[in-house]
Amino acid sequence: MKALDDVAAEAKATPAQVALAWLAAQPAIAAPIASATTVPQVEELVGALRLTLTADQLRTLDAASR
Repeated sequence: MKALDDVAAEAKATPAQVALAWLAAQPAIAAPIASATTVPQVEELVGALRLTLTADQLRTLDAASR
């Protein structure tokens, strides 16, 4: 969780946005599945689509996921 929180702070994004952006960057995943039931949740999901993680951020998250 620390790696996720650190990357989120660095990217000025929420941990959920970072997690979805990281999943979307994985070659084996065609599209992460997420759902929302409120407008604020949709806005957070859209923020993940706009987020591009750096190579260093992706490496940090990859290492933490092992």
